Amino acid sequence: MIGGFQNITKIPELKKKIIFTLLMLAVYRVGCHIPTPGIDGTALAAFFSSKQGTLFGLFDMFSGGALSQMSVMALGIMPYISASIILELMTVVVPYLEKLKKEGEQGRKKITQYTRYGTVILSIIQGFGIAVGLENMTSPGGAMIVPVGGWGFRLLTVITLTAGTSFLMWLGEQITERGIGNGISLIIFSGIVAGFPVGVANSFRLMSTGEVTPFFMVLIVAMMVAVVGAIVFVERGQRRIPVQYAKRVVGRKMYGGQTTHLPLKVNTAGVIPPIFASSIIMFPATIANFLSVDEYPWLQSVVNALAPGHIVYTLIYVTFIFFFCYFYTAVHFNPVDVADNMKRSGGFIPGIRPGKNTAEYIDRVLTRLTFSGAIYVSAVCVLPTILIYQLHVPFYFGGTALLIVVGVAMDTTNQIESHMLTRHYESFMKKGFGKAR
Repeated sequence: MIGGFQNITKIPELKKKIIFTLLMLAVYRVGCHIPTPGIDGTALAAFFSSKQGTLFGLFDMFSGGALSQMSVMALGIMPYISASIILELMTVVVPYLEKLKKEGEQGRKKITQYTRYGTVILSIIQGFGIAVGLENMTSPGGAMIVPVGGWGFRLLTVITLTAGTSFLMWLGEQITERGIGNGISLIIFSGIVAGFPVGVANSFRLMSTGEVTPFFMVLIVAMMVAVVGAIVFVERGQRRIPVQYAKRVVGRKMYGGQTTHLPLKVNTAGVIPPIFASSIIMFPATIANFLSVDEYPWLQSVVNALAPGHIVYTLIYVTFIFFFCYFYTAVHFNPVDVADNMKRSGGFIPGIRPGKNTAEYIDRVLTRLTFSGAIYVSAVCVLPTILIYQLHVPFYFGGTALLIVVGVAMDTTNQIESHMLTRHYESFMKKGFGKAR
Protein backbone atom coordinates (compact mmCIF):
# COMPACT_ATOMS: atom_id res chain seq x y z
CA MET A 1 0.00 0.00 0.00
CA ILE A 2 2.91 2.35 0.79
CA GLY A 3 4.32 1.60 -2.65
CA GLY A 4 0.97 2.54 -4.16
CA PHE A 5 1.10 5.97 -2.52
CA GLN A 6 4.68 6.47 -3.65
CA ASN A 7 3.65 5.77 -7.25
CA ILE A 8 1.37 8.83 -7.19
CA THR A 9 4.39 11.14 -7.35
CA LYS A 10 5.64 9.31 -10.46
CA ILE A 11 2.63 10.41 -12.52
CA PRO A 12 2.89 14.18 -13.12
CA GLU A 13 -0.69 14.54 -14.34
CA LEU A 14 -2.16 12.74 -11.31
CA LYS A 15 0.12 14.68 -8.96
CA LYS A 16 -1.08 18.01 -10.40
CA LYS A 17 -4.73 16.94 -10.10
CA ILE A 18 -4.34 15.99 -6.43
CA ILE A 19 -2.45 19.20 -5.57
CA PHE A 20 -5.07 21.29 -7.37
CA THR A 21 -7.88 19.52 -5.50
CA LEU A 22 -6.21 20.08 -2.13
CA LEU A 23 -5.63 23.77 -2.89
CA MET A 24 -9.27 24.29 -3.89
CA LEU A 25 -10.46 22.55 -0.71
CA ALA A 26 -8.12 24.78 1.29
CA VAL A 27 -9.71 27.85 -0.33
CA TYR A 28 -13.12 26.51 0.67
CA ARG A 29 -12.06 26.02 4.29
CA VAL A 30 -10.65 29.56 4.41
CA GLY A 31 -13.95 30.93 3.08
CA CYS A 32 -15.82 29.14 5.88
CA HIS A 33 -14.15 31.46 8.39
CA ILE A 34 -14.91 34.79 6.66
CA PRO A 35 -17.92 36.22 8.58
CA THR A 36 -20.95 37.87 7.04
CA PRO A 37 -21.11 41.59 8.01
CA GLY A 38 -23.58 42.85 10.60
CA ILE A 39 -23.80 39.76 12.85
CA ASP A 40 -22.77 39.30 16.49
CA GLY A 41 -20.63 36.16 16.31
CA THR A 42 -20.72 35.44 20.06
CA ALA A 43 -24.52 35.55 20.25
CA LEU A 44 -24.78 33.41 17.10
CA ALA A 45 -22.45 30.74 18.51
CA ALA A 46 -24.50 30.57 21.71
CA PHE A 47 -27.69 30.25 19.67
CA PHE A 48 -26.39 27.32 17.57
CA SER A 49 -25.03 25.50 20.59
CA SER A 50 -28.62 25.21 21.84
CA LYS A 51 -30.09 24.11 18.50
CA GLN A 52 -28.45 20.74 17.96
CA GLY A 53 -30.84 18.04 16.73
CA THR A 54 -32.74 20.45 14.47
CA LEU A 55 -32.38 21.47 10.83
CA PHE A 56 -29.84 24.08 11.95
CA GLY A 57 -27.52 21.34 13.19
CA LEU A 58 -28.03 19.25 10.02
CA PHE A 59 -27.32 22.14 7.65
CA ASP A 60 -24.38 23.25 9.77
CA MET A 61 -22.86 19.77 9.37
CA PHE A 62 -23.17 19.89 5.56
CA SER A 63 -21.74 23.42 5.45
CA GLY A 64 -18.68 22.39 7.45
CA GLY A 65 -19.53 24.66 10.40
CA ALA A 66 -19.93 27.70 8.14
CA LEU A 67 -23.59 28.18 9.09
CA SER A 68 -22.92 28.35 12.85
CA GLN A 69 -20.28 31.01 12.13
CA MET A 70 -22.54 32.67 9.51
CA SER A 71 -19.65 32.98 7.08
CA VAL A 72 -19.94 33.99 3.44
CA MET A 73 -20.37 30.28 2.64
CA ALA A 74 -23.03 29.68 5.27
CA LEU A 75 -25.46 28.16 2.76
CA GLY A 76 -22.79 25.69 1.69
CA ILE A 77 -23.44 23.58 -1.37
CA MET A 78 -26.94 22.50 -0.27
CA PRO A 79 -28.77 24.86 -2.73
CA TYR A 80 -26.88 23.21 -5.60
CA ILE A 81 -27.74 19.73 -4.33
CA SER A 82 -31.40 20.71 -3.89
CA ALA A 83 -31.53 22.18 -7.40
CA SER A 84 -29.92 19.03 -8.84
CA ILE A 85 -32.40 16.75 -7.08
CA ILE A 86 -35.37 18.91 -8.13
CA LEU A 87 -34.28 18.85 -11.78
CA GLU A 88 -33.68 15.11 -11.66
CA LEU A 89 -37.16 14.53 -10.26
CA MET A 90 -38.65 16.89 -12.85
CA THR A 91 -37.20 14.81 -15.69
CA VAL A 92 -39.88 12.24 -14.88
CA VAL A 93 -42.80 14.64 -15.37
CA VAL A 94 -41.39 17.21 -17.84
CA PRO A 95 -40.94 15.71 -21.36
CA TYR A 96 -38.49 18.45 -22.40
CA LEU A 97 -36.10 17.65 -19.55
CA GLU A 98 -36.46 13.92 -20.20
CA LYS A 99 -35.50 14.54 -23.82
CA LEU A 100 -32.47 16.60 -22.77
CA LYS A 101 -31.34 13.82 -20.44
CA LYS A 102 -31.21 11.41 -23.40
CA GLU A 103 -29.27 13.77 -25.71
CA GLY A 104 -25.88 12.93 -24.26
CA GLU A 105 -23.21 15.55 -23.62
CA GLN A 106 -25.14 18.53 -25.03
CA GLY A 107 -28.23 17.67 -23.01
CA ARG A 108 -26.14 17.25 -19.87
CA LYS A 109 -24.61 20.71 -20.35
CA LYS A 110 -28.07 22.24 -20.73
CA ILE A 111 -29.33 20.54 -17.56
CA THR A 112 -26.19 21.73 -15.73
CA GLN A 113 -26.96 25.29 -16.85
CA TYR A 114 -30.52 25.02 -15.52
CA THR A 115 -29.10 23.62 -12.27
CA ARG A 116 -26.90 26.70 -11.89
CA TYR A 117 -29.87 29.01 -12.40
CA GLY A 118 -31.86 27.02 -9.86
CA THR A 119 -28.98 27.21 -7.39
CA VAL A 120 -28.88 31.01 -7.58
CA ILE A 121 -32.66 31.26 -7.17
CA LEU A 122 -32.68 28.92 -4.16
CA SER A 123 -29.71 30.79 -2.65
CA ILE A 124 -31.55 34.12 -2.93
CA ILE A 125 -34.67 32.67 -1.30
CA GLN A 126 -32.76 30.92 1.49
CA GLY A 127 -30.47 33.91 2.03
CA PHE A 128 -33.45 36.24 2.45
CA GLY A 129 -35.11 33.80 4.83
CA ILE A 130 -31.95 33.54 6.92
CA ALA A 131 -31.53 37.33 6.99
CA VAL A 132 -35.10 37.86 8.21
CA GLY A 133 -34.81 35.03 10.70
CA LEU A 134 -31.55 36.32 12.15
CA GLU A 135 -33.13 39.71 12.84
CA ASN A 136 -35.70 38.04 15.09
CA MET A 137 -33.31 35.66 16.85
CA THR A 138 -31.63 36.12 20.18
CA SER A 139 -29.03 34.11 22.03
CA PRO A 140 -30.03 32.12 25.16
CA GLY A 141 -28.76 35.08 27.17
CA GLY A 142 -31.10 37.49 25.35
CA ALA A 143 -28.50 39.23 23.15
CA MET A 144 -29.62 40.22 19.64
CA ILE A 145 -27.80 38.28 16.90
CA VAL A 146 -28.24 41.22 14.49
CA PRO A 147 -27.64 44.48 16.40
CA VAL A 148 -28.71 46.68 13.46
CA GLY A 149 -31.27 45.19 11.09
CA GLY A 150 -33.33 46.54 8.23
CA TRP A 151 -33.37 46.21 4.45
CA GLY A 152 -29.72 47.20 4.18
CA PHE A 153 -28.70 44.17 6.26
CA ARG A 154 -31.10 41.89 4.36
CA LEU A 155 -29.86 42.87 0.92
CA LEU A 156 -26.22 42.65 2.00
CA THR A 157 -26.79 39.20 3.50
CA VAL A 158 -28.62 37.91 0.41
CA ILE A 159 -25.86 39.15 -1.92
CA THR A 160 -23.11 37.79 0.32
CA LEU A 161 -24.61 34.32 0.82
CA THR A 162 -25.63 33.96 -2.84
CA ALA A 163 -22.16 34.96 -3.98
CA GLY A 164 -20.60 32.49 -1.53
CA THR A 165 -22.74 29.59 -2.79
CA SER A 166 -22.10 30.53 -6.44
CA PHE A 167 -18.36 30.63 -5.80
CA LEU A 168 -18.57 27.28 -4.02
CA MET A 169 -20.50 25.80 -6.98
CA TRP A 170 -17.81 27.06 -9.35
CA LEU A 171 -15.14 25.65 -7.05
CA GLY A 172 -16.76 22.22 -7.15
CA GLU A 173 -16.99 22.26 -10.94
CA GLN A 174 -13.32 23.21 -11.20
CA ILE A 175 -12.35 20.29 -8.96
CA THR A 176 -14.41 17.92 -11.10
CA GLU A 177 -12.88 19.15 -14.37
CA ARG A 178 -9.26 19.83 -13.36
CA GLY A 179 -8.84 17.90 -10.13
CA ILE A 180 -9.55 14.39 -8.91
CA GLY A 181 -12.94 13.10 -7.75
CA ASN A 182 -16.37 14.72 -7.75
CA GLY A 183 -15.97 18.33 -6.65
CA ILE A 184 -19.36 18.77 -4.99
CA SER A 185 -19.01 15.52 -3.05
CA LEU A 186 -15.48 16.41 -1.95
CA ILE A 187 -16.66 19.80 -0.64
CA ILE A 188 -19.29 18.09 1.52
CA PHE A 189 -16.69 15.48 2.53
CA SER A 190 -14.17 18.11 3.63
CA GLY A 191 -16.85 20.01 5.55
CA ILE A 192 -17.79 16.92 7.56
CA VAL A 193 -14.21 15.74 8.12
CA ALA A 194 -13.21 19.25 9.28
CA GLY A 195 -15.06 18.60 12.52
CA PHE A 196 -13.24 15.31 13.16
CA PRO A 197 -10.34 16.86 15.17
CA VAL A 198 -12.88 18.48 17.49
CA GLY A 199 -14.55 15.11 18.00
CA VAL A 200 -11.20 13.47 18.77
CA ALA A 201 -10.32 16.27 21.21
CA ASN A 202 -13.67 15.85 22.98
CA SER A 203 -13.06 12.10 23.26
CA PHE A 204 -9.67 12.67 24.91
CA ARG A 205 -11.26 15.23 27.21
CA LEU A 206 -13.84 12.67 28.32
CA MET A 207 -11.04 10.19 28.97
CA SER A 208 -9.03 12.72 30.98
CA THR A 209 -12.02 13.59 33.17
CA GLY A 210 -12.83 9.92 33.77
CA GLU A 211 -16.25 10.00 32.11
CA VAL A 212 -15.07 7.39 29.60
CA THR A 213 -12.53 4.65 30.34
CA PRO A 214 -9.72 3.87 27.86
CA PHE A 215 -11.07 0.32 27.40
CA PHE A 216 -14.50 1.68 26.50
CA MET A 217 -12.93 4.14 24.04
CA VAL A 218 -11.09 1.26 22.35
CA LEU A 219 -14.44 -0.52 21.95
CA ILE A 220 -15.92 2.61 20.37
CA VAL A 221 -13.04 2.86 17.89
CA ALA A 222 -13.40 -0.85 17.06
CA MET A 223 -17.13 -0.33 16.50
CA MET A 224 -16.48 2.62 14.17
CA VAL A 225 -14.01 0.52 12.18
CA ALA A 226 -16.56 -2.31 11.97
CA VAL A 227 -19.29 0.06 10.76
CA VAL A 228 -16.98 1.56 8.12
CA GLY A 229 -16.04 -1.95 6.99
CA ALA A 230 -19.72 -2.89 6.70
CA ILE A 231 -20.43 0.23 4.62
CA VAL A 232 -17.55 -0.55 2.26
CA PHE A 233 -18.70 -4.16 1.96
CA VAL A 234 -22.30 -3.27 1.07
CA GLU A 235 -21.49 -0.28 -1.15
CA ARG A 236 -19.22 -2.50 -3.26
CA GLY A 237 -21.85 -5.23 -3.43
CA GLN A 238 -23.67 -5.86 -6.71
CA ARG A 239 -26.36 -8.16 -8.02
CA ARG A 240 -25.09 -9.17 -11.44
CA ILE A 241 -27.82 -10.24 -13.85
CA PRO A 242 -26.32 -12.30 -16.72
CA VAL A 243 -26.97 -10.88 -20.21
CA GLN A 244 -26.37 -12.80 -23.45
CA TYR A 245 -26.01 -11.04 -26.80
CA ALA A 246 -27.10 -12.95 -29.90
CA LYS A 247 -24.76 -13.37 -32.87
CA ARG A 248 -25.37 -11.05 -35.82
CA VAL A 249 -23.93 -11.23 -39.32
CA VAL A 250 -23.21 -7.84 -40.89
CA GLY A 251 -21.66 -8.23 -44.35
CA ARG A 252 -18.89 -10.75 -43.99
CA LYS A 253 -18.35 -10.18 -40.29
CA MET A 254 -20.09 -11.73 -37.30
CA TYR A 255 -20.83 -9.59 -34.23
CA GLY A 256 -22.15 -10.40 -30.78
CA GLY A 257 -22.30 -13.78 -29.15
CA GLN A 258 -20.73 -12.45 -25.96
CA THR A 259 -21.87 -12.85 -22.38
CA THR A 260 -21.84 -9.94 -19.94
CA HIS A 261 -23.87 -8.85 -16.92
CA LEU A 262 -26.13 -6.03 -15.74
CA PRO A 263 -24.79 -4.73 -12.38
CA LEU A 264 -27.40 -3.58 -9.85
CA LYS A 265 -26.13 -1.90 -6.70
CA VAL A 266 -27.54 -2.91 -3.32
CA ASN A 267 -27.90 0.75 -2.35
CA THR A 268 -28.97 2.45 -5.58
CA ALA A 269 -30.35 5.56 -3.85
CA GLY A 270 -27.07 6.40 -2.07
CA VAL A 271 -27.26 9.01 0.71
CA ILE A 272 -30.35 10.82 -0.62
CA PRO A 273 -32.91 8.91 1.56
CA PRO A 274 -31.33 9.73 4.96
CA ILE A 275 -30.79 13.37 3.94
CA PHE A 276 -34.43 13.80 2.92
CA ALA A 277 -35.67 11.82 5.92
CA SER A 278 -33.60 13.90 8.36
CA SER A 279 -34.77 17.16 6.80
CA ILE A 280 -38.45 16.25 7.04
CA ILE A 281 -38.41 14.80 10.54
CA MET A 282 -36.38 17.74 11.92
CA PHE A 283 -38.67 20.35 10.38
CA PRO A 284 -41.30 20.33 13.22
CA ALA A 285 -38.57 20.67 15.86
CA THR A 286 -37.09 23.60 13.94
CA ILE A 287 -40.46 25.38 13.68
CA ALA A 288 -41.06 24.79 17.39
CA ASN A 289 -37.92 26.80 18.17
CA PHE A 290 -39.66 29.91 16.83
CA LEU A 291 -42.81 29.28 18.91
CA SER A 292 -43.47 29.34 22.62
CA VAL A 293 -43.93 25.61 23.18
CA ASP A 294 -44.58 26.08 26.91
CA GLU A 295 -47.99 27.56 26.10
CA TYR A 296 -48.97 24.48 24.08
CA PRO A 297 -48.46 21.21 26.00
CA TRP A 298 -49.43 19.09 23.00
CA LEU A 299 -46.79 20.83 20.88
CA GLN A 300 -44.18 20.14 23.54
CA SER A 301 -45.16 16.46 23.46
CA VAL A 302 -44.76 16.36 19.68
CA VAL A 303 -41.35 18.02 19.88
CA ASN A 304 -40.19 15.56 22.55
CA ALA A 305 -41.46 12.58 20.51
CA LEU A 306 -39.58 13.79 17.42
CA ALA A 307 -36.33 14.32 19.30
CA PRO A 308 -33.41 12.06 18.27
CA GLY A 309 -33.27 8.93 20.39
CA HIS A 310 -37.04 8.68 21.00
CA ILE A 311 -38.76 5.52 19.75
CA VAL A 312 -41.28 7.56 17.71
CA TYR A 313 -38.43 9.46 16.04
CA THR A 314 -36.66 6.21 15.18
CA LEU A 315 -39.77 4.56 13.69
CA ILE A 316 -40.68 7.60 11.57
CA TYR A 317 -37.07 8.03 10.50
CA VAL A 318 -36.81 4.42 9.30
CA THR A 319 -40.18 4.70 7.51
CA PHE A 320 -39.04 7.78 5.62
CA ILE A 321 -35.74 6.10 4.69
CA PHE A 322 -37.62 3.13 3.20
CA PHE A 323 -39.97 5.43 1.31
CA PHE A 324 -37.22 7.57 -0.21
CA CYS A 325 -35.08 4.50 -1.03
CA TYR A 326 -37.88 3.12 -3.20
CA PHE A 327 -38.92 6.53 -4.54
CA TYR A 328 -35.44 7.68 -5.57
CA THR A 329 -34.58 4.27 -7.05
CA ALA A 330 -37.75 4.37 -9.15
CA VAL A 331 -36.82 7.83 -10.43
CA HIS A 332 -33.14 7.09 -10.99
CA PHE A 333 -33.43 3.62 -12.58
CA ASN A 334 -36.07 2.74 -15.19
CA PRO A 335 -36.28 -1.03 -15.90
CA VAL A 336 -38.40 -0.43 -19.02
CA ASP A 337 -35.71 1.72 -20.64
CA VAL A 338 -33.00 -0.79 -19.71
CA ALA A 339 -35.03 -3.66 -21.20
CA ASP A 340 -35.72 -1.70 -24.41
CA ASN A 341 -32.04 -0.77 -24.86
CA MET A 342 -31.05 -4.36 -24.25
CA LYS A 343 -33.57 -5.60 -26.83
CA ARG A 344 -32.40 -3.12 -29.47
CA SER A 345 -28.82 -4.28 -28.96
CA GLY A 346 -29.79 -7.92 -29.41
CA GLY A 347 -29.31 -8.77 -25.73
CA PHE A 348 -31.46 -10.93 -23.49
CA ILE A 349 -31.44 -12.48 -20.05
CA PRO A 350 -31.19 -16.28 -20.30
CA GLY A 351 -34.58 -17.82 -19.58
CA ILE A 352 -36.44 -14.49 -19.80
CA ARG A 353 -38.28 -13.25 -22.90
CA PRO A 354 -37.05 -9.85 -24.18
CA GLY A 355 -39.20 -6.76 -23.73
CA LYS A 356 -41.92 -6.62 -21.08
CA ASN A 357 -40.91 -9.84 -19.29
CA THR A 358 -37.32 -8.61 -19.01
CA ALA A 359 -38.47 -5.28 -17.56
CA GLU A 360 -40.66 -7.09 -15.01
CA TYR A 361 -37.80 -9.39 -14.04
CA ILE A 362 -35.35 -6.50 -13.56
CA ASP A 363 -37.97 -4.56 -11.58
CA ARG A 364 -38.58 -7.58 -9.32
CA VAL A 365 -34.87 -8.05 -8.64
CA LEU A 366 -34.41 -4.31 -8.07
CA THR A 367 -37.33 -4.22 -5.62
CA ARG A 368 -35.76 -6.95 -3.50
CA LEU A 369 -32.36 -5.28 -3.63
CA THR A 370 -33.86 -1.93 -2.63
CA PHE A 371 -35.48 -3.58 0.41
CA SER A 372 -32.08 -4.93 1.49
CA GLY A 373 -30.47 -1.56 0.80
CA ALA A 374 -33.12 0.27 2.86
CA ILE A 375 -32.46 -2.07 5.81
CA TYR A 376 -28.73 -1.42 5.50
CA VAL A 377 -29.13 2.39 5.31
CA SER A 378 -31.58 2.37 8.25
CA ALA A 379 -29.19 0.31 10.39
CA VAL A 380 -26.23 2.60 9.64
CA CYS A 381 -28.28 5.75 10.36
CA VAL A 382 -30.09 4.49 13.48
CA LEU A 383 -27.07 2.88 15.19
CA PRO A 384 -25.28 6.18 15.97
CA THR A 385 -28.56 7.65 17.25
CA ILE A 386 -28.99 4.76 19.68
CA LEU A 387 -25.36 4.99 20.79
CA ILE A 388 -25.44 8.75 21.35
CA TYR A 389 -28.88 9.32 22.88
CA GLN A 390 -29.71 5.99 24.55
CA LEU A 391 -26.32 4.67 25.68
CA HIS A 392 -24.65 8.12 25.85
CA VAL A 393 -21.66 6.92 23.85
CA PRO A 394 -19.45 9.69 22.33
CA PHE A 395 -19.87 8.43 18.74
CA TYR A 396 -18.72 11.30 16.52
CA PHE A 397 -20.00 10.50 13.02
CA GLY A 398 -23.74 10.38 12.45
CA GLY A 399 -25.17 7.83 10.06
CA THR A 400 -25.68 10.22 7.14
CA ALA A 401 -22.25 11.77 7.60
CA LEU A 402 -20.63 8.34 7.79
CA LEU A 403 -22.25 7.21 4.54
CA ILE A 404 -21.09 10.38 2.77
CA VAL A 405 -17.53 10.22 4.10
CA VAL A 406 -17.00 6.55 3.25
CA GLY A 407 -18.76 6.78 -0.13
CA VAL A 408 -16.80 9.84 -1.29
CA ALA A 409 -13.53 8.34 -0.05
CA MET A 410 -14.16 5.14 -2.04
CA ASP A 411 -15.12 7.01 -5.23
CA THR A 412 -12.05 9.27 -5.03
CA THR A 413 -9.79 6.28 -4.37
CA ASN A 414 -11.24 4.51 -7.40
CA GLN A 415 -10.44 7.49 -9.64
CA ILE A 416 -6.87 7.66 -8.34
CA GLU A 417 -6.43 3.93 -8.90
CA SER A 418 -7.80 4.17 -12.43
CA HIS A 419 -5.14 6.79 -13.27
CA MET A 420 -2.42 4.62 -11.76
CA LEU A 421 -3.51 1.40 -13.45
CA THR A 422 -3.76 3.20 -16.79
CA ARG A 423 -0.08 4.08 -16.44
CA HIS A 424 0.71 0.49 -15.33
CA TYR A 425 1.61 1.43 -11.80
CA GLU A 426 0.80 -0.56 -8.70
CA SER A 427 -2.51 0.42 -7.10
CA PHE A 428 -3.17 1.03 -3.41
CA MET A 429 -4.35 -2.52 -2.82
CA LYS A 430 -2.68 -5.31 -4.78
CA LYS A 431 -5.89 -7.33 -4.77
CA GLY A 432 -7.87 -4.47 -6.24
CA PHE A 433 -9.63 -2.45 -3.52
CA GLY A 434 -11.88 -0.73 -6.07
CA LYS A 435 -13.19 -3.90 -7.68
CA ALA A 436 -16.77 -4.84 -6.95
CA ARG A 437 -17.54 -8.25 -5.56
